[in-house]
Amino acid sequence: MDLDEKWRTISAQRLVLADLLAGASPADLDRPSLCARWRIRDVAAHVALTPRSPGVAGILVAAVRARGDFDEVNRAMAVAHAERLGPALADELRAVASSRRRPAITTVDNLLFDTLVHVQDVAVPLGLEVAVPREAAREGAERVWRMGWPFWARRRFRGLELSATDTDWVRGRGAPVRGPVRDLLLLLTGRRDAALPGLRGAGVPRIAAG
Repeated sequence: MDLDEKWRTISAQRLVLADLLAGASPADLDRPSLCARWRIRDVAAHVALTPRSPGVAGILVAAVRARGDFDEVNRAMAVAHAERLGPALADELRAVASSRRRPAITTVDNLLFDTLVHVQDVAVPLGLEVAVPREAAREGAERVWRMGWPFWARRRFRGLELSATDTDWVRGRGAPVRGPVRDLLLLLTGRRDAALPGLRGAGVPRIAAG
């Protein structure tokens, strides 16, 4: 995928997320997402907030308050944004969908997989099937596999061979774990329980056992 394709995919996924929110009740929005300690509305607010990041200085101030816990920084900012927007969250996502602004501390490649996964973080708990663009998911899986923090995928899945059944992507060596690239992307980014139903192979029991 070239740069424009990545941005177009991010934009389209933001609109998909807006549509999911528009059909959800307030109680649905308060359900737990696939992200531990994040409600569905918090995940959506995080996606909406990305083009309007407070900048490096603001993030560093928030990090100091959170004693260096960047996961907590992200969560706190998302929760605050969700509370500010309330029922206007879907409208906010539509308003920023085409924005190509990004936080200084991330990359377009990171933003691509982040947006793809967060749509699933919302759709799966709502019992909705949302297709993941296959080539984008492949790009996302490759990026997560190559990066270290925060996923450490190569370390976590050492001794396993992960292979997609719907696109050309194979990484690792060892006991096979096969499935759609969407499920592999969820697995790589820590959504094990959501990924497991779509996975097959001799390495799956090891993953299931944690």
